[in-house]
Amino acid sequence: MLRPTAPYASDPLKTRGRLFTADLSRTRSPFQRDRDRIIHSSAFRRLQYKTQVFLHHEGRHYRTRLTHTLEVSQIARSLARALSLDEDLAEAVALAHDLGHPPFGHAGERVLDERMAEYGGFDHNMQAIRVVTRLESRYAEHDGLNLSWETLEGILKHNGPLLERNGQPYGKYRETGLPFGWQEAHETFGLDLMSFAALEAQVAALADDIAYNAHDIDDALRAGLLSIEQLADVPFVGPIQREVTRRWPGLDGARQAHEIQRRVITRLVEDVVEATEANLVEHAPPTPDAVRAAHRAIAAFSTRVANELSGLKAFLFANVYRAEEVMQPVREGEAIVAHLFDRLFLTGTLPEHWQERSDAAVNDAERARVVCDFIAGMTDPYAVELYQSLFDGQPEFR
Repeated sequence: MLRPTAPYASDPLKTRGRLFTADLSRTRSPFQRDRDRIIHSSAFRRLQYKTQVFLHHEGRHYRTRLTHTLEVSQIARSLARALSLDEDLAEAVALAHDLGHPPFGHAGERVLDERMAEYGGFDHNMQAIRVVTRLESRYAEHDGLNLSWETLEGILKHNGPLLERNGQPYGKYRETGLPFGWQEAHETFGLDLMSFAALEAQVAALADDIAYNAHDIDDALRAGLLSIEQLADVPFVGPIQREVTRRWPGLDGARQAHEIQRRVITRLVEDVVEATEANLVEHAPPTPDAVRAAHRAIAAFSTRVANELSGLKAFLFANVYRAEEVMQPVREGEAIVAHLFDRLFLTGTLPEHWQERSDAAVNDAERARVVCDFIAGMTDPYAVELYQSLFDGQPEFR
């Protein structure tokens, strides 16, 4: 088994272990086993039928959560290899990073967060932790996947800590407060909420950014929401578009789009490697724990590219994510999730396994969390099917 050579890389033979003791494998490292457990989980398979940007029913060629996740994992491995990190840990975190997303993408997440507001809210990163530590029920000796500490840390904190060093919420949690489940993550699994995650998790987060920036452009072009010409003045992408159209002026649109996408990914990967190598020289972390103790993420885009990506995201937000062709089905998805939650919470009528959990609940907060877990695990088609059976109605996504 290959081990990373960089002193700041996570060493699979020095893992902090699992909640439940597991025998060592003769053929796989602990992080390879984590990767395999994630791939074989029910939650991972369900990603095939969950929305990324365009709803699942709209066409076979748009990204789903599963195809997005596979693209993220490939980019994460490439980054880890270039930086002499543990590729298997980076891949495991990438493969698990979206396991907590409900049906209909961020639309479903918004509704669940609203419905669960008085019970601790809903956060897809924390839900992913619930999936891999509680909700997956495949093993004879325990609930969850019993992943290693390093993989759990990466799933929870790939986007950064939950708390500042002074104990105040970090990043997006400054406005919302800490999500439901943070206490268990800290107390049961020993996840330090104030530190950054290991570099493998940091590059997985950057791989997520790289993948969705590239493929959202590709999907928007396929959907007719954007044209190749519109990209000419877009931050970061504009110079690439002009380079491609100048070199192949007569190339058909689909091939031009692919050439743009592959160059976007390549140049973002190269920028991360260059910027991160410079940060590693500056900080010279002697161990993975020194990476965790740093006061900022060490894996990063360069300042120039980070600023350009902010402009690109603003362009996509205005021209793709808020386009009426996207928003109309998004609103329908929100309505489905809202109606399902309200009906199931009111009646308490759930499938047998979930009904047992609901019956064991001691208060409304626990009952609501059961309903939330049930809905969060649904695929888009299953949510539509259940909605039709409960309300005798047909959603209008167009």
